[in-house]
Amino acid sequence: MALIEQTGSQNLHEATFQALRSLLVEGKIAPGSKLNERELAERLNVSRTPIREAIRRLAADGLVELIANRGAIAIQLSLADVIHTFDVIAELEGYSGELAAKNINESTLSELEALQYEMMASYARRDLSSYYKLNLGIHHLINQAANNPVLTKVFSQVNARIEALRFRSNQDGVKWEKAVEEHQEMLDALKARDSARMRKVMISHVTNKRDVVIQLLKSEEMAQVCKS
Repeated sequence: MALIEQTGSQNLHEATFQALRSLLVEGKIAPGSKLNERELAERLNVSRTPIREAIRRLAADGLVELIANRGAIAIQLSLADVIHTFDVIAELEGYSGELAAKNINESTLSELEALQYEMMASYARRDLSSYYKLNLGIHHLINQAANNPVLTKVFSQVNARIEALRFRSNQDGVKWEKAVEEHQEMLDALKARDSARMRKVMISHVTNKRDVVIQLLKSEEMAQVCKS
């Protein structure tokens, strides 16, 4: 993680938030870990003030829990929580895709194509961090193209809970390739203004992610049992 440049106050606070968010999403701060303000301030080369603000924002987004007498803890979901959350986000993504196919304009389609091109370049380099950021941008842009502010707000809140897991789901090469293919299917469905196809692709895409994550978590749980 690169040190944050000391720029203007507003930019510094936003950069700190984004850097801390990336640490959580990319698993560099493990689920269930306590966020130590002093250590994070040293790690990012900032004062504790922007760290505190970032933690408050992350708590509001659902990536961090503020627990009495313990402080800020990186969110850790049970297997049941994961399944339930993915089931909800699949329906939200499906509805977003359906509405987006009906409402999307040429300008947004062009923007999505550009993001898709950049994402494919990151995939070719096997740059998972860059790929994920572009991937997330695509999903958010599709959601915004649905033109339903309530849906956008709910989607952002629910998706934040499983961002770290969605990031990790691409670490399997075969599954990652499948996800890339599904993204091309999304773009094709949007270009065709095919709302039924788009809904189906989006739900299938998220359901496949869920299955990969469940398999990953069960494998990790089994490994822990074998060690003990």
